[in-house]
Amino acid sequence: MDQNNYSSLHGFILLGFSDHPKLEMALSGVVTIFYLITLVGNTAIILASLLDSHLHTPMYFFLRNLSFLDLCFTTIVPQILVNLWGPIKTITFVGCVIQLCVYMWLGSTECLLLAVMSYDRFTAICKPLHYLVIMNPHLCLKMVIMVWSISLACSLVLCTLTMNLPRCGNNILNHFLCELPAMIKIACVDTTAVEMSVFALGIIFVLTPLFLILISYGYIARAVLRMKSKAGQRKAVNTCGSHVTVVSIFYGTIIYMYLQPGNSSSKDQGKFLTLFYSTLTPSLNPLIYILRNKDMKDALKKLIRVAYESTKM
Repeated sequence: MDQNNYSSLHGFILLGFSDHPKLEMALSGVVTIFYLITLVGNTAIILASLLDSHLHTPMYFFLRNLSFLDLCFTTIVPQILVNLWGPIKTITFVGCVIQLCVYMWLGSTECLLLAVMSYDRFTAICKPLHYLVIMNPHLCLKMVIMVWSISLACSLVLCTLTMNLPRCGNNILNHFLCELPAMIKIACVDTTAVEMSVFALGIIFVLTPLFLILISYGYIARAVLRMKSKAGQRKAVNTCGSHVTVVSIFYGTIIYMYLQPGNSSSKDQGKFLTLFYSTLTPSLNPLIYILRNKDMKDALKKLIRVAYESTKM
């Protein structure tokens, strides 16, 4: 066993917002509320889109995957609440490894999945006559499996590189979860190689999907402007509106988070942004799709009606 890492094998101390106890109490309440919204909202979208035959389309297939992804994000929330609620600020070594890998896996998956969803919208609007032929169930399933598999491979590589860094007994993380930058910062060796690997994979998993999304919506905008029917334009805008909103919130948070300067004030900002990304964003996605999508509203009304009638029987 590497003696430099021996002490950290017993676990890590997560400082979180321990220097602001009142803030921790307030944040724990906010996180709990959005945690419940995430569970209810995303579960409702999955059930509604499965039970309503009108929503058995590629668009809602990808939306179900996004909702499932958001539900997976909730697995890291209980540990965050434990950190915010009380004096216990520790996490085991194994728990930290799992949290780091899952966090990176889900983040990478969302980047790629949003790009796939933009391609689906591009095909629906720019090639409507061939949409169901191009976006057939086999291709949709293959794309989703590829997205989750590639992201898992990426997270395992980064997690292995990060956790193998010598820490010389350092086990205090200035964060409330095991995040990649915080883990790299406590290493006691030159981390240039790991940081370059993170940067390279960041280009592949963040900027490349964003570039593809922008290209897709460039073509979509051109197709919408060429439509002679105002009703057709409104329908196309409504179809893409929810996805554009989700993409804007997701990438806005990610880009802003990783462009912060390395001073002490920005560290707290980074923590708030991570909290927003990991707890608030998964709860906003279902709200955005429910509020902006008439078909989803109708499907949820049917689901609520069926649930209500079943309770009366």
